[in-house]
Amino acid sequence: MSSQVIFAVLISFAVSAVLGPVIIPFLHRLKFGQQVRQEGPQAHLKKQGTPTMGGVMFLIGILVTSLIFLKDYPKVVPVLFMTLGFGLIGFLDDYLKVVMKRSEGLKPWQKMGLQLILTGVFIFYVMQNPELGTEVILPFTGGKTWDMGPFLFVPFSLIVILGTDNGVNFCDGLDGLCSSVTLLVAVFFTVVSIGEKGGIEPVTAAVAGALMGFLLFNVYPAKVFMGDTGSLALGGFVVASAYMLKMPVFIAIVGLVYLVEILSVILQVGYFKATGGKRLFRMAPIHHHFELGGWSETRVVAVFSIVTALLCLVGYLAL
Repeated sequence: MSSQVIFAVLISFAVSAVLGPVIIPFLHRLKFGQQVRQEGPQAHLKKQGTPTMGGVMFLIGILVTSLIFLKDYPKVVPVLFMTLGFGLIGFLDDYLKVVMKRSEGLKPWQKMGLQLILTGVFIFYVMQNPELGTEVILPFTGGKTWDMGPFLFVPFSLIVILGTDNGVNFCDGLDGLCSSVTLLVAVFFTVVSIGEKGGIEPVTAAVAGALMGFLLFNVYPAKVFMGDTGSLALGGFVVASAYMLKMPVFIAIVGLVYLVEILSVILQVGYFKATGGKRLFRMAPIHHHFELGGWSETRVVAVFSIVTALLCLVGYLAL
């Protein structure tokens, strides 16, 4: 592992960890407390008032670290663009919910519109970049690529980017769950970027380090939640890293937890409407299904993290 990667992890970890004791009391004073859904698991009602929007802690760590390496690693810019761009959308959503007391935050069309603009800009950049274009690496083919062409690549990318970003958002429902799963995905992209000379390892390593620092305060019982500020930002990071390495198809492997989370919500809603009120799962997203089945929060997080670690190994073999 290169010294730059080690430094990126250490710097971002330090920034995120140091910001915790500063930002968490600040969020408390501003009364940026989490609003817990009454229809959610009853055990979660005790989380009411826990500071949210804590994603700013690790976003600052990621930004500071990436800027240090920016001159030698210009490819981190598109990843930062997507991470901070989606993070800003999440921040606006959190701000309207928590500060302005608008329970729904951004209206669905506003949130989707902003996500579409960011996604469109990123897809255009990828297609115009001669090193990327519309080629994607196919898993388990020994590194063979498929040039999808613009007519397939654009709709495919819209589904992958928006689906993944919202899947990561749904994953943020238990103490330390989204942080732990995405930490492992960040390590995977770091290893791949080093091995394939992808040039984005400072930012992927920074995300890993910053999330380790954030987990000091986010593991059960959490002292702070990342909010949409953090979860949407992490979704942007995952898709941008995958595209910069020509690996969007691999998200279905290493990010299977995100996919299952969003599919569980879609299936639950669809089944509920089709059957006139019956439920497919005890509760969606699916981590609540396991919770209501008797699993503790820590067990769900541990199992989902172990599954992700194994899937990252499968993803590496698939290269």
